[in-house]
Amino acid sequence: MSAATAAALLGLAGLLPAAAVLLGHRLVVVTVRGVSMAPAYRDGDRVLVRRTARPTRGQVLVVERPAVHTRWPSGPLPAGAGARAVSQRQWLIKRLAALPGDPVPEPMLSASPFARPRPPRVPEPMLSAPPLARPRPPRVPEPMLSAPPLARPGPPRVPAGSLVLLGDNPQHSVDSRHFGFYPADRVLGTVVRPLRPARARGQLRSASPRRPGPPAG
Repeated sequence: MSAATAAALLGLAGLLPAAAVLLGHRLVVVTVRGVSMAPAYRDGDRVLVRRTARPTRGQVLVVERPAVHTRWPSGPLPAGAGARAVSQRQWLIKRLAALPGDPVPEPMLSASPFARPRPPRVPEPMLSAPPLARPRPPRVPEPMLSAPPLARPGPPRVPAGSLVLLGDNPQHSVDSRHFGFYPADRVLGTVVRPLRPARARGQLRSASPRRPGPPAG
């Protein structure tokens, strides 16, 4: 994937940084931008996020948006950071697919460059006709010794301090299939519940009947 393509997809998958509103030190309201989590969350939806350092598998997280082909511009956001620090960073919304120690999910394994390498093919030995020789005495077979079966390597595991994040709409999501394991200390929090979109509130206000004004004099 080219840097331009990845950057375009990141734009589809992001959150509007200016829409992150801090409610105290543990709750944040963010506005979803893009379709990477559709149909669960669509463009323009607002979600309530609880800042936590211990998410569980299957939860939807708001995480800091990684830079494409570059290092992180700054360190992780401090736990007690205020609204200004939160709004100055860019965020993504993704679902937590695997925790440290979990098997790496198949969508990540199937994606390049994380596809499992195939074992090298060993060429079969060439068979050559033996030269004419005197017949050897018959060989007495030795007793068969039962050997343990070859142990198959287990599935790769998520390393410590890392997470696997995937979008619900994989065709329009940039996630761990593209940028690999995600650092756990870059998580802002978990989505608690969706909030009523601003456009719906506007429609309700426009549909409500107006109060009659004072009679004309």
